[in-house]
Amino acid sequence: MADTTDTITIPDSPVRALDGSELDLASFGGPLLIVNVASKCGLTPQYTALEKLQQTYGGPDHPAGLTVVGVPCNQFAGQEPGTAEEIDTFCSTTYGVTFPLLEKTEVNGDHRHPLYRALTQVPDADGEAGDIQWNFEKFLVGSDGTVLARFRPQTTPDDPAVVAAIEAAV
Repeated sequence: MADTTDTITIPDSPVRALDGSELDLASFGGPLLIVNVASKCGLTPQYTALEKLQQTYGGPDHPAGLTVVGVPCNQFAGQEPGTAEEIDTFCSTTYGVTFPLLEKTEVNGDHRHPLYRALTQVPDADGEAGDIQWNFEKFLVGSDGTVLARFRPQTTPDDPAVVAAIEAAV
């Protein structure tokens, strides 16, 4: 987890859901696990563990619980080439995803979304901040908007460090 002296608060920047509607991340009321996702990546099976986290720590039985937020991104080897409808269909039928998905978003570079401008300032457990390394990089954000932890793509959603951080936040 990031040292608390290094945490920042995510801006109240507008985001859009996969269907194009405006979405207020603060409206979820609990912590968020924000993950840049892709449908054609070797790490795509992480969707299964992300959905399990959503069901275990969030959903209707936990009104102030965790909300996983998937952020499709096509910046890594073109591994999210589909349309919004194709992404939605793939996620729901292949992995049973029930958590919200945002519209395709740039997480690195000159057109990086303001949300990711803030998130990438937070260091990981090794003290490294900066660009998103690959698909399935994870950020745990507290209900007050403070970024609590950053987990690199190879750290699976069910890794004990991720689960412990979520349990401390809910």
